[in-house]
Amino acid sequence: MERVNRILEHPLFQECLRQIREAERERIYCKHDMRHFLDVARLAWIAGLEQGLGLDKEIVYAAALLHDIGRARQYVCGTSHDAASAELIGKIMPECGFSVDEAAEVAAAVEGHSQSRRAAVAEEYLGYILREADHASRNCFDCGARESCYWTDERKNLVLQG
Repeated sequence: MERVNRILEHPLFQECLRQIREAERERIYCKHDMRHFLDVARLAWIAGLEQGLGLDKEIVYAAALLHDIGRARQYVCGTSHDAASAELIGKIMPECGFSVDEAAEVAAAVEGHSQSRRAAVAEEYLGYILREADHASRNCFDCGARESCYWTDERKNLVLQG
């Protein structure tokens, strides 16, 4: 996990985290912080293992750590966080020891991760488990802001799923 730890220390990653934290300081809904990123990483890794997808652990963790990092740009200039995250991945991952191809794979998985959920096809396993883990990471059943959340009741995680 050496390369993943380099992401955690990367100055651009750290700056984006700071900007997100500041922008979400008063937010009552789910935050996009390190807890969320690590919840998504762990859930995605478990899903990949359970489904026998044979994904590389560092790639799964890199995707999860970076999937919402573009929120900083979304809050500042209105850019889609999916697209902004994908762009930032192209800068951060190669500087952390990942290949250009690995960065492209993660960027493709991250782009559109917040779009509607759909069945996975072989080329999209990483994007699929990332999208599913991102959704599953939200504990709506224990959220004090649940009633005013824009998520529909059908979309909210009101019970634990296995």
